[in-house]
Amino acid sequence: MPAEPPERAAPRKGLAKKCPICGKPATEASKPFCSERCRDVDLNRWLSNSYVVPGRPEADEDAD
Repeated sequence: MPAEPPERAAPRKGLAKKCPICGKPATEASKPFCSERCRDVDLNRWLSNSYVVPGRPEADEDAD
């Protein structure tokens, strides 16, 4: 049976994931964050549209 690709393999025990906001180890209560503060910072970024996926520039409708 072939081994699972790395992205599908179960995470190794003993390696704590880091908080995406500050880099500290994540806690069980606030996963994937280290605290409620970092969880709230992330929520604020989502609600204020700080996270943006770049796309193609919109066509100018008045150009015609």
